[in-house]
Amino acid sequence: MEKIRNTALICIGRAVLFGALAISLIMVSLSFDLALALFVGAFLTLAMAEILIVKALIVPWQKPNRTEVWTCLDKTARPAGAQGRAVFTGVLREVYVFFARNSYTIACSLFAASLVLRIARGVV
Repeated sequence: MEKIRNTALICIGRAVLFGALAISLIMVSLSFDLALALFVGAFLTLAMAEILIVKALIVPWQKPNRTEVWTCLDKTARPAGAQGRAVFTGVLREVYVFFARNSYTIACSLFAASLVLRIARGVV
């Protein structure tokens, strides 16, 4: 189970990292207005968190052998049977929720920073 969790953390974390890279590049392109950049970054990070939540919800209906985590696992580490599929599904859901929760926390922080900057400028 620990091999599945580590592989899921790497695979899903890599996807979240690429999403965060895209969001940060958009924020850099809006750096002429820091409050706007933070607001857009918060909005996009919140969208990423929602996508991760939806992915966590649809995991039970996915075929495990069609996931990236499954293809990255060793053939000996792949779970078999209904109980193995339940464990695999639970681990994937847990990892998706972990990244969604962290993304949501970052989005809230970016929203708060954007609000503070807007209040400081007197534009709310």
